[in-house]
Amino acid sequence: WGLNESLPRVPRPRPTTNARKMPKVKSRRKFAGVKKIISPTDERIRRNEIARNQQKKKTASEPSRAVAQVPSNLFFSHNTALGPPYQIIVDTNFINHSISRKVDLVQGMMDCLLAKCIPCITDCVIAELEKLGHKYRLALRIAKDPRFERIPCTHNGTYADDCICRTVQQHRCYIVATNDRDLKRRIRKIPGVPIMYSAQGSHKFNIERMPEAYGAPRMG
Repeated sequence: WGLNESLPRVPRPRPTTNARKMPKVKSRRKFAGVKKIISPTDERIRRNEIARNQQKKKTASEPSRAVAQVPSNLFFSHNTALGPPYQIIVDTNFINHSISRKVDLVQGMMDCLLAKCIPCITDCVIAELEKLGHKYRLALRIAKDPRFERIPCTHNGTYADDCICRTVQQHRCYIVATNDRDLKRRIRKIPGVPIMYSAQGSHKFNIERMPEAYGAPRMG
């Protein structure tokens, strides 16, 4: 114990404040370094091209969903463009029914709507009556009456039902007078177009899909 006490104590060196730190080495990009590029024959590129082509074929095969533009004169299914004098497009079937029932066409329309009516006829209906021959000469004479307003047709062919549907879709200011079931079914799919028809066993005309405020008579 006495030996340890006799040894001199050596002072520890204190850290100096002016000691310099080692600078950090900054990582620099290599000169003219090139990034890795996928080879054009790589399997992944081919897979992406196949998936892209399949997507294009799928979108091309899907039918286009085009919504028809609704005319501005329609309030829901009520056509505000209708009003006296009413313009009524007549087809071949309606003229023949009025002849067989012995009903005056213009007078029957006015009795139905209680207003002035202008019967209209397209070039296709005139062409149909001319094709039917001598048997329908009376119907052709009625169709060429000066009281009838002629609607010119600019399309190809003389199928009257297609012509009437196209005219009514373009201009929603007409009433269609017909007794043909197929034409009635097609017209009912067009909103805002009333249908006039001759009731079975009656000498009067009736009208459907027309509110009473626009001239339709009270039924029953």
